[in-house]
Amino acid sequence: MTSASAVSHSRWPLLALAVGAFGIGTTEFGPMGMLPTIAAGVDVSIASAGMLISAYAIGVMIGAPFMTLLLSHWPRRKALITLMSIFTVGNLLSAWAPDYASLMVARIITSLNHGAFFGIGSVVAASLVPREKQASAVATMFLGLTIANIGGVPVATWLGQTIGWRESFVAISALGLLAMTALALALPQGSRGSMPNVRAELRVLVQPTVLLAMATTVLGSGAMFALYTYINPALETFTNASPGFVTAMLVLTGVGFTIGNTLGGRWADRSLVKTLLSFLSLIAISMLAFPYLAQTHVGAAIALLVWSIAAFGVVPPVQMRVMRAASGAPGLASSVNVGAFNCGNAIGAAVGSVILKAGLGYAAVMWCGAGLAVLACLTVAVPALRKR
Repeated sequence: MTSASAVSHSRWPLLALAVGAFGIGTTEFGPMGMLPTIAAGVDVSIASAGMLISAYAIGVMIGAPFMTLLLSHWPRRKALITLMSIFTVGNLLSAWAPDYASLMVARIITSLNHGAFFGIGSVVAASLVPREKQASAVATMFLGLTIANIGGVPVATWLGQTIGWRESFVAISALGLLAMTALALALPQGSRGSMPNVRAELRVLVQPTVLLAMATTVLGSGAMFALYTYINPALETFTNASPGFVTAMLVLTGVGFTIGNTLGGRWADRSLVKTLLSFLSLIAISMLAFPYLAQTHVGAAIALLVWSIAAFGVVPPVQMRVMRAASGAPGLASSVNVGAFNCGNAIGAAVGSVILKAGLGYAAVMWCGAGLAVLACLTVAVPALRKR
């Protein structure tokens, strides 16, 4: 099969994976735009509601390796459909949660599908195309995650503000049913996998190059979520933003995520290191400038667009960097790297919560996020310089 033919045949399977990613992106990022209404609904502070974001991320970290190993001997289509069924049930439980504690448990259940879906999905996406197109194929799957921030998250936020956050979770669960249908129709049946050699695969994961690649993921994600978790109240603080402006900025952020994801995939096919250093540096600069630029509506829009392009520009290259470093266990490594992404998610949200509870304000949250991005740059630049 020629390169062009392989890309053509991969179109519908990649689209099905993107539909699943769209649903997962909506349930992961949607609560960030609904934090004030969720907090009021379960009678907790916004800072405490922010810990729901951390709980989801922790669930991803735990679920990524466990679910990947559990489902590794299943046909990949069946495994991915099963993971989306967990997604659907978890979101329904979130809608029905009577209090903060039960909502926390429901969010953790929902998160168990996340890492394994993107891990197994990344391997499936990369297997559909030639090596020189693999980063772009992975980016196509993650495109669903970024488009969720254009359509899914703003709609979820709007539903949460106008009808109720519980109804928003019900709507998100419907996306799970849509994804299950798309995967069943587009992916081939596939054969059963073999039982994994868990000890051998774990040995691959603890190799220094793999751990360093995952450290880049953790720090880059931590920088991203230091801003994104608190984007709604930060805009209200810096810009005195109305709900309509916040929704518009969420849409703009989704556009930036989509642009960054596409550019990151294309550029990573040429150079993983240069792509990562460029986007991580841009994250740091945009977060340092955000508290100042966000004093006006135009400045806030410019800052968020630049930041969001950079934030998702790193996603395809960090995923491919880990998969290639862990060539002996690409599926498990890919899933664990998604867990690492959410470890950064938890760190960014928790750092923000601590800073806010200390009374230091949203500007300090942004500056700490910029520091994390600088550290991520070092995990890429130092090994690259040593190889010269």
